Amino acid sequence: MSKKYDYIEEGRGEVIILLHGLMGAVSNFESTLKELPKHGYRVILPMLPLYSMPILKTNVKQLANFIKKFTEDLNLTEYSLLGNSLGGHIGLLLALSEKNKIKNLILSGSSGLYENTLGGAFPKRGDYDYIKTKTEEVFFNPKAATKQLVDEVFEIVNNREKVLRVLMMAKSAIRHNMKDDLPNITQKTCIIWGENDKVTPPEVGREFHQEIPNSDLFWIDKCGHAPMIEQPKKFNRILIDWLKK
Repeated sequence: MSKKYDYIEEGRGEVIILLHGLMGAVSNFESTLKELPKHGYRVILPMLPLYSMPILKTNVKQLANFIKKFTEDLNLTEYSLLGNSLGGHIGLLLALSEKNKIKNLILSGSSGLYENTLGGAFPKRGDYDYIKTKTEEVFFNPKAATKQLVDEVFEIVNNREKVLRVLMMAKSAIRHNMKDDLPNITQKTCIIWGENDKVTPPEVGREFHQEIPNSDLFWIDKCGHAPMIEQPKKFNRILIDWLKK
């Protein structure tokens, strides 16, 4: 089992699966992974196989299929999904196809409607300072883009195999617009958005709220595209209060 999937699991209780974004990694959810188990949740964080999928199958639907299979192999019959950025997009697809299994959906900076990508073809990918600036733009406070994070992004964009898959996945996310499907999402949905998100701007959060029938929208100020990294305490508090109500 563990050989087939790369994932972290913490805690016991109701299951919540965390889904990271396109340039994301397991470290993005460090704080949430520690906090949720204290409140009676079993948290599962799979590493998405973004760079190991066959190039022609590198798309959002295939990632949703991967998570569906993952939950089946773990024998999960009911769970909630929390997705940031591309992870939110995967969550939306699964909320529609796995209605009887998914209890709650939590979206943060989700793709699926509209997004500003990290610059089409990475014109200066060998330039570390350029990549550093691009990574900083994801956050309200540039200091949130730690050296570790910038190094990870720099490594991805300078690896031909990886960058090709990133571009394929980004194009797939843009092509796979969810606007017409959102009214069919029946799960309780929590939308947590950074007021200063430049990748999926605030109007995107508003539109998700408007179109998903049973949704609540929460704002975090002084916060960009990844609230769970930039404002983890506020993010966790909103999330746990919402789950408990």
